[in-house]
Amino acid sequence: KEMSRPDYKMIFPEFADYTPEYSQSHEPVRDQKTAEGHAVRAVYLYCAMADLAEKYKDEGLLHACETLWNNIVQKRMYLTGGIGSSGYLERFTVDYDLPNEYNYCESCASIGLALFGLRMNQITGESKYMDVVERALYNTVLAGIALDGKSFFYVNPLEVWPPACMDGTTKKHVKPIRQKWFGVACCPPNIARTLASLGQYVYAAYPEKNQLYVNLFVSNETTLDWNKNEISVKLETKFPWENSYQMGLKNVPADGMDIFLRVPDYAEDYEIKVNGQKLDVSPENGYCKVHVTGDTEIQVTFQAPPKFVYANPQVRADSGKVAIVRGPLVYCLEEIDNGQNLPAIFIDTEAGLKEETSKLFGGCVVIKAKGKKIDESSVSEELYGCVKPDLQDTELTAVPYPYWNNRGEGEMLVWIKDIRP
Repeated sequence: KEMSRPDYKMIFPEFADYTPEYSQSHEPVRDQKTAEGHAVRAVYLYCAMADLAEKYKDEGLLHACETLWNNIVQKRMYLTGGIGSSGYLERFTVDYDLPNEYNYCESCASIGLALFGLRMNQITGESKYMDVVERALYNTVLAGIALDGKSFFYVNPLEVWPPACMDGTTKKHVKPIRQKWFGVACCPPNIARTLASLGQYVYAAYPEKNQLYVNLFVSNETTLDWNKNEISVKLETKFPWENSYQMGLKNVPADGMDIFLRVPDYAEDYEIKVNGQKLDVSPENGYCKVHVTGDTEIQVTFQAPPKFVYANPQVRADSGKVAIVRGPLVYCLEEIDNGQNLPAIFIDTEAGLKEETSKLFGGCVVIKAKGKKIDESSVSEELYGCVKPDLQDTELTAVPYPYWNNRGEGEMLVWIKDIRP
């Protein structure tokens, strides 16, 4: 309405072609079916919608939140939990448009998605929201900060060829190395704030119901105010390298309390022991409910072997390609391990995947795979030709996506061509 006035002045040239979709003001929020516009603004708006839906028990507004959430995670979200396909206006585009080398996937957008998912989990009690939250936190959010804590990514691509990240091109926003700071520096402090507030993601406590939810598997010690008492909780784990954790509770009320243990969507052979006794419990809404009294020790183990993941065929950028995941972590190839020209690699999905414990990045699990790579010496240096290139056998090393670019500048690739004909 302001723009339609004859005296309106456009003071931001970059918004000369502004449309209401950019700020999610194109329709009443209850009528919106797809995530539109600036990705960070969108998920922050959806957080507010979820807060209001919970506060006023507004089922219509909650339904709108569920619709928008489903559109994001089912059709507009990257495997890494990144959102925002376009570098121009840092926005959502259309369903299945998920380019890998010039996407935006702002660190703040994944933080906003985690905040939105956290609210939806607390409202509905369904673990599927935390599955996405965990993926966003472990991949895009962690990738946004270097291991030494001194440099940051604003944009989080899934494929990088450093020489092509040039100013004045569609890749000018993509940085092949983390930056010390930014002119608009929302991401670095937002990452710091998120890591400092991680406790809200680990547990959800409802003393009035005598319920404690365990959502993330992060070593911690905490004290919970519990109906005029204090409960001590200690969780010990080496997750995600080892798929187990031990949880100790002290000062549990005499009438006991219910512990809801999240069963992640990737977990296999899930097992619970309480004070050494194995329990036979079936999950409901993605949680196993355990009633405890007195001081209690809970041990949880499960398997999360590395797997190949395929994108929906409508995702044009990933047709004929696969990605590697292990638990919540997405893996990638880096030039330092696999040589230059990573798109010339074809992975053998029939040969399987092998885990190896590595000292890289302070200790992690890397994944080995078999594949082939184009032998560039088998073809001429001409730009085009009719000679089919030879392929050479190669062993591939994949590292966790959040750790990429901690060993110098180089190519990176998440989606790998499948060698199958």
